[in-house]
Amino acid sequence: MRELTTILFITIATMCFGQKTIQFADSIRNAYNIPEISYAVIDNKSTLEIAAIGKHSIDLTDTATLNDRFHIGSNTKAMTAFVIAKYVEKGKLKWTTKFFDIFPDWKENSKVEYYNITLQDLLSHRARIQPFQGDNDPEIPDFKGTKQEKRKAFGKFVLTLNTADIDTIHKFTYSNADYTLATLMLEKVTKKSWEELVEKIFNKDLKLNVKFSWPENQKAKDTWGHSFENDQLIPVPSNIDYHLDFTEPAGDLNIKLKDYANFIQLNLQGLKGNNNYLTAKTYQFIHKGIDNYSLGWYNIYENGKELSTHSGTAGTYYTLVHIDRINGKAYIIFTNSFNQDTQQGVRLLMRKLKENYGS
Repeated sequence: MRELTTILFITIATMCFGQKTIQFADSIRNAYNIPEISYAVIDNKSTLEIAAIGKHSIDLTDTATLNDRFHIGSNTKAMTAFVIAKYVEKGKLKWTTKFFDIFPDWKENSKVEYYNITLQDLLSHRARIQPFQGDNDPEIPDFKGTKQEKRKAFGKFVLTLNTADIDTIHKFTYSNADYTLATLMLEKVTKKSWEELVEKIFNKDLKLNVKFSWPENQKAKDTWGHSFENDQLIPVPSNIDYHLDFTEPAGDLNIKLKDYANFIQLNLQGLKGNNNYLTAKTYQFIHKGIDNYSLGWYNIYENGKELSTHSGTAGTYYTLVHIDRINGKAYIIFTNSFNQDTQQGVRLLMRKLKENYGS
């Protein structure tokens, strides 16, 4: 009886605790003009808190639900690295496989500085490839063909460009094109497209209901991303003519919060030493194998804390994930807008969640 009373007390306390967090999150949402915020706190086995607040668009009355989908931007990188990791475990590639061992016929027309780049160099941004983040990018030719054919043409083009400058503090050069080149290696050895492999691993094997590009909001009630123009949020329909310049493996998936939380739980389990879809050894390397930026995750050690973190945006949604590797908890925040206010609001909410749960 005493154990049951203790469990009931903890459950009631958690519910009250969560209600206060929702109130705080909603105050942040209103103060920073964020249409919708969905967030979750999880450990390797359970969801400690989860909520969806706000509305799908500033121009609609649709209210937020936990079935809403969000474009996760560069948080796609960790998912692409996860897919690649599965085929490294299968022996199709090694982390140290050189790009030109897979594409030897491309070497002649590529810059000599790229001759020794490896798969892990690309996934950890050590290859000095041009960033392709939307600002001051080299002009890209109008490639034709399927998505996979366009990626190959883009990859060939990227390797003819001069190397990017290295960030002397962090020792890497963040590049979306890195993930296109890594994906080309994967596509070559598996004889399948990135899209097919995402479908197989995340949807067929793991049942995570991952989709590509923007959440569909024209044929269904779902989130609208919001860009920021002339000091105003502008709702963006899902059928807008938009593409990521052949860097989709770096930033073009959408997913529901609950499904994404399940993906992060796999990582938490692996970091704790448990094998699941990947081995614990692989998870350790993905998160901690390379300093500063490992494979799809910033690898951070500061003030006695050990974190895997990443944010993601393509200019209309903003997502932020922190994994506390010491305490075995993760904090996930999804929003459907992007500007400085959104970023500040998300930072404040992240700080509050981590204070509440002891990180």
